[in-house]
Amino acid sequence: MAKLGDWVEPHPHGLYVKPADLWVDSARPSPMALVTHGHADHARGGHGAVWATPETLAIMETRYGPQAGHPIAYGQSQSFGDVTATFVPAGHVLGSAQILLEYRGERIVVSGDYKRRADPTCAPFEPVPCDVFITEATFGLPVFRHPDTGDEIDKLTSALHANPTRCVLVGAYALGKAQRVIAELRARGHDAPIYIHGALERLCALYEDHGVALGELRPATTASKAEMMGHIVLAPPGALADRWSRRLPDPITAMASGWMRVRQRAVQRGVELPLILSDHADWDELTDTLTEIAPREVWVTHGREDALVHWCQTHQIKARALALLGFEDEDD
Repeated sequence: MAKLGDWVEPHPHGLYVKPADLWVDSARPSPMALVTHGHADHARGGHGAVWATPETLAIMETRYGPQAGHPIAYGQSQSFGDVTATFVPAGHVLGSAQILLEYRGERIVVSGDYKRRADPTCAPFEPVPCDVFITEATFGLPVFRHPDTGDEIDKLTSALHANPTRCVLVGAYALGKAQRVIAELRARGHDAPIYIHGALERLCALYEDHGVALGELRPATTASKAEMMGHIVLAPPGALADRWSRRLPDPITAMASGWMRVRQRAVQRGVELPLILSDHADWDELTDTLTEIAPREVWVTHGREDALVHWCQTHQIKARALALLGFEDEDD
């Protein structure tokens, strides 16, 4: 008897959909690829043909140059022989999608990365009934319970207002996190100009082009210390301790990341103001999602697989870990 989902084959570099002869989130160039979202551990250049949301394709073109792209909107389906693929919002970053694969009566959802919190920069996660749910586990330990987003943004603005002769330098990943920090600040009434590192400019412009209003952004590279006093400056995490930051007005170093829940990580990176702000589901969101969807099987990848597999087994859900290559979401 065939096993449930045996037509989708996990490999270290991606998921191979055998009856369609295509790959999902392949880390290697492949003739046919489906891509859940634009982060580098899921989206690589060089595919012969790639199907993704229009936003993800735009991100890939910004990063890797022209793509042999086939845009698929949310809710739209595409047939590949006997396999049908439907893209559904994942709530992770702009254009991120879960991919529902249907074949001979079985439904497998490749969730990619996802979160359940409200985010002004992307469409919210939509639960999809399925037989197999392939879930990430980046924060798959009970210790990871993300605080209220508004409270973390208030910490940032409070530090800024308490130090008018300094700036707050926020380390935020260039795709998704930086734009979310800016949008959350705007939503809480922070209308002042925000200065950004040059590495963030292209993706911020892409978000604006896709209807995400970010307000007034100014290049930090050409601004003087006096101009940046009392303002927020955003930069990639790697720039926090870089020579680039020495030109800022006595910066308060902050980092926006789910990993800031781990105090030692903040200390190691010299972070004065840790902001626990993640684009991934925390422990409760992971387990609540599995309870809501109620799949027959759960396949766990990208993170703390063992704890989530154990939780599934104690809740009478068959589960296994997949050995897929990935990163801890690029400084999420």
